[in-house]
Order: sequence, then structure tokens, then C-alpha cells
Amino acid sequence: MGINLDKPQLWKSDINSSVDLYNTWYMEFAPKAFRETRISTTHSVEQALQETNYLNNISPAVLANHPEVLPILRMSTCPPIARDRLVGLAGVSKSLVQNMEDTEIPHVSPRMKKSQLIIELQRISNIIRKMADPDIFTWLPDSRNPDEDEILRSSTIVADRLCGAVADPIIRNAQEKRQLAAITSFLESKGYRLAKSGTHYDEMPAGTFSFHTNVPVFVAGTEGDKVNIPVDVAIMPLSTNKGDIPLFIEAKSAGDFTNVNKRRKEEAVKMQQLRNTFGNEVSYSLFLCGYFDSGYLGYEAAEGIDWIWEHRINDLEKLGI
Repeated sequence: MGINLDKPQLWKSDINSSVDLYNTWYMEFAPKAFRETRISTTHSVEQALQETNYLNNISPAVLANHPEVLPILRMSTCPPIARDRLVGLAGVSKSLVQNMEDTEIPHVSPRMKKSQLIIELQRISNIIRKMADPDIFTWLPDSRNPDEDEILRSSTIVADRLCGAVADPIIRNAQEKRQLAAITSFLESKGYRLAKSGTHYDEMPAGTFSFHTNVPVFVAGTEGDKVNIPVDVAIMPLSTNKGDIPLFIEAKSAGDFTNVNKRRKEEAVKMQQLRNTFGNEVSYSLFLCGYFDSGYLGYEAAEGIDWIWEHRINDLEKLGI
């Protein structure tokens, strides 16, 4: 017997409750999450201004030594320049711009000849300098150094532009933290504890849980190479037996009905990979909060994927927790 996938008579009321929970959270906490990110981003912009001598020195050497300033520089122009637009305007390698904006380790292209690298960085510099917004960087037309008020004002404006471009990921990250905190609180109330960092999924002791755990699975069939897929939550029940596989849960939230139906196949693919590897009895469920309509729920139910609504978190007990 399922938890929610076989109870379509409850879906409509659950959808309404889920939407209400998400909207309540959004109105109260989303602005705070955005402001906190904007503050930290403002500091990054101020640092980039210092490294470029307040946009007076956007030389190839500065760009090579501080590639992390490029996305900030793109948002410093009038109008702001999209990544691919910069590639076209400057006539530079797309991989160079991508490498400089790598979210983990920004860097210049290591295999590019130094002479070519200098040429392309100079082209980027020329575009930024030509299009730098004089209404934001008011000191540039006068060829002078800015005062503290001008630095703060310009940094805040550019930070707003940067945050505006990634507003949805900021909200998603904040929502995921909140969902995982809710699961943590529930599990700890049942006597569970967080597994030690680095614990392999099949080495988790009974009564432990972990987040963002890599699980090796077969991509297709039951033979061949395995790939790691991330699972948001892995839970080893208190009553587990040796050799048991943890319960797997995917935390999902959505602020509108459109995007969930575009991405609903992702869970189906992950479920199939888990079944290919561990058999049809593997436990893989969704933890939902927000805008998930009957079309989405029907698709997941047809794939044999069950779910727990965050507004009824005690349903986690039905997984055998």
C-alpha cells in the first residue's frame, strides 16, 4: 500500500496545502535569503573593484590573475552583457569565458598559448572598458578615484544585478536547506543521528542518515559500468538488517506549476537506475513542498514513485522510520 501515490482523492487538498506552505515560507524568508546573498555579493563586487583599480585597470594581467571578476565586470556595463554575448562581442573563445566563470575554481584556459591568451583577455578588457556604465561608475568620465559612498553605491547596484540573474537558485538553495532541516528535526526526534562525514551509503549504521550521498548505479540494465548519482537524503532505519540498503529521499520544492512538469522525468530516470542496481524493492521517495499539480503527481505515481508532503511530514513514519 502506498503513502500518497494511490490516494488521488487527497491530491487536490494536499496540493492546496503545499502551495500555502510554500507561499508562507516565501513571503517570510525568501527576502531574507536574497538580502543575505546580496550583502555577500556586494563584498565580492567591492573586492573586484579594488583588484581592477576601480575599473581603471582591466588589463590582461589583472584578468589572468583574478578571473573571478569577469561575471562582475559583465554586470558593470550598460546594458549588462550575457556570457555568450560577451563571447560574440569580443570575438574570444567560449571556453575561455566559461573557464573564467567556473563556479568552483575560476581560471584562464591552461592550454591556450600565452600570446593568444593575452590577445583575448585584451579584447574582453576593451569591451568592458568601452561599455562600463558611467551612471553607476560616476568617477570614470572624470578619470578620478571614487569616494566611499560611490564605491558602496556602485557595488550594491552591481550586486543587485548579479543576484537578480540568479534569484531562482538563491531561493531554491534556501528552500532546500529548510527542507533538510525539517527532515533532520523529524529524524532526530525519532532517535536518529547524522552519519559521520564520508560514510559510504552501504556502510551507514542503523539509525543514521546522511545528506547529498553518492550512490553508484547501473545506467541501463543490470550489467556494465556504474556511475554515481547524488541522493538528497539516505536513511538507514533503526530496524535495519545487515546488507540492507538505505531509504532514499529526494527533497523537491517549486514556486510554480510550470517547471515541475519540465523536470519530472529526472526522478523517473533516477528511480529506474536505482531499480536496475538494487531491484524493484528499493525505496525511493520524494519530499514535496510547493507547486506540484495533479499532472506531476500522476506521472510520478505511474512510475511507481511515492511522495511525502512536507505539510504532513509524519508520513515519513510510513517508510518504516
